[in-house]
Amino acid sequence: MNKNILLTSHEINHSSQSKLIKDVVSLGILTIAVIALAFSPILTKLSEIELSPTATIFNRLWIATMITGCWQLTKTPAKFKQIPLSKSSFDVTLGLLILASLCATASAVLWAISLTQTSVASSTVLRSLTPLFISLGAWLILKQSFNRQFILGMILATIGGMTIGWDDLQLGTAHLLGDGIALFSAALHGANILIIGYLRDRDCTTNRVLLWRCACGTLMVLPVVCLTDTQILPISWSSWLIVIALAVICQTWGQGLLVYSLKQFSASFVGIFALLKPLITALLAWIIFAEAISVTSAIALVLISIGIYWAKSSESLIPEPAN
Repeated sequence: MNKNILLTSHEINHSSQSKLIKDVVSLGILTIAVIALAFSPILTKLSEIELSPTATIFNRLWIATMITGCWQLTKTPAKFKQIPLSKSSFDVTLGLLILASLCATASAVLWAISLTQTSVASSTVLRSLTPLFISLGAWLILKQSFNRQFILGMILATIGGMTIGWDDLQLGTAHLLGDGIALFSAALHGANILIIGYLRDRDCTTNRVLLWRCACGTLMVLPVVCLTDTQILPISWSSWLIVIALAVICQTWGQGLLVYSLKQFSASFVGIFALLKPLITALLAWIIFAEAISVTSAIALVLISIGIYWAKSSESLIPEPAN
């Protein structure tokens, strides 16, 4: 009997260690995703020396579509035949993939527009409200519940995210339009993460989500860039390298790992964790452009880190079994 107890205790310890290793690896992957995405503002700023924001988004998406499309072609067709899929289920999945792409693309375009109508600080503050939109959607649409610890962690991390741009925040009616666009962009970004999280919970592959996101986004931005830009493609080799880096590092690698992480964590937690992105961007700007890092950035880092820890240790993050 004692031997059985010892074996059970050993199995429990082994299970706990395996879960800890899995959590550390999953958090590591999510961290790499956020670091890759943090390069986006830096590379976009460099790209806009020659291209407009819309043209930059277009080139980023079509190049990423080519990369993910080639990767998809390497998959064995027999692998997909092993998973039976009813027509109604296929239609719902296809519709959600298109909707997620629409939300993500519109969010990116509106974000670029908001920067021309309001300050970067105001856009950053309003963009930090994304986790609130994700959790609100999860509660209203998916009927998910969150305990007090998770809610407190989300609020603390959100305050930390808003602190990043607080020093240069500009309030007033002159920036009302730009602030509204930035807020709508944050809501669409939250909807995109929530939809992708829902699809990942139902075993929609990372590559499939990313391919649809990039392909549909390219088709959506194409008419806009054709009507508003005289120069669509880069001219110099340096600009080509920048947009390729955007497609590979930010869109394919960063977004791909973020989509993958939505299978390991809830959409709400991923939204909270992504608040670290502007802090990493600020660090990169300090290294590359010698831009100063303010005290508020350090305060924001502390608040976001504590919020992430509270949210991660919350029991409400444990996924419920699917019906």
